[in-house]
Amino acid sequence: MKKQEIGRSETTSDTAAVRNTLIADIARWAINREEFTTPIPGLFFYHHDNPTEPSFGLYDPSICLVVQGAKTVHIENETFIYDANNYLLTSVHLPTTYQVISASPEEPYLGLVLKFDMKELSQLMIDCNAPSPHTKQIEHGMATSEVTLPLLSPFQRLVSLLDEPESIPILAPTIHKEILYRLLVGEQGARLRMIASAGSRSHQVARTIDWLKGNFSEQLRVEDLADMAHMSASSFHSHFRSMTSLSPLQYQKHLRLQEARRLMLAEHLDATTAAFRVGYESSSQFSREYSRLFGAPPLRDVAKLRQESVVTVN
Repeated sequence: MKKQEIGRSETTSDTAAVRNTLIADIARWAINREEFTTPIPGLFFYHHDNPTEPSFGLYDPSICLVVQGAKTVHIENETFIYDANNYLLTSVHLPTTYQVISASPEEPYLGLVLKFDMKELSQLMIDCNAPSPHTKQIEHGMATSEVTLPLLSPFQRLVSLLDEPESIPILAPTIHKEILYRLLVGEQGARLRMIASAGSRSHQVARTIDWLKGNFSEQLRVEDLADMAHMSASSFHSHFRSMTSLSPLQYQKHLRLQEARRLMLAEHLDATTAAFRVGYESSSQFSREYSRLFGAPPLRDVAKLRQESVVTVN
């Protein structure tokens, strides 16, 4: 066997070994629960014994890693599929529809999410003297790439810290930084550098997305967002859609409706109160747009979600 073939074989074997360790660890910590918030800041585990129905939610800037099974994420007309061989990178806050598509009791879906802050990336770019991207083209805020051993290994070391909690405050930030570094120098590095580079169009649009996430209940004028991004309204609208697949108004609508759904489900608000809380002035408009996004009127949708939750618990 040639040296190159031997090297590839060893790398494949090492990757499988690291992945198997992660499978065992995530299964151990997330047993009997679909989501486990770990003591490590920003790290979450997910476990499903069966494929799931489509769900709606906001993906934060993060890397999503699947060690067993597969998942899809939809944004408007775009679909991203990720599994044990491909990770999902999200560089801005994005409203999505997601679904576990491969899982069984014998081989459950097991995955993790590590959230990160763009300020961390900006500082890391300075620390490692990472070059600014040459292209000015706005990149989409979500992408998939191949999982490599240099990226998988620090994840395994990060997860192993759960068995020595006293080491988490000291070692977890260092490993977290290593993972971000691997992303910066990897296939998606240019995408992240554009978001993290102050003054770039991607960075300017990302700043407005952060603002929208915290102020979605306010009345929105695209011209004001464009001013915030130091762009013309038409240019901002085009760049915003390139990054999110949504117009600014559609983006705001998704955030409002998802928050209203959460308020009705978690805080037991009625539909009218939830609608006004998230910024709607018309309850009938809220009901129409809610039904269009979630497939059922608010009361019926929330009742179904509560019933599904009871079935899952039982």
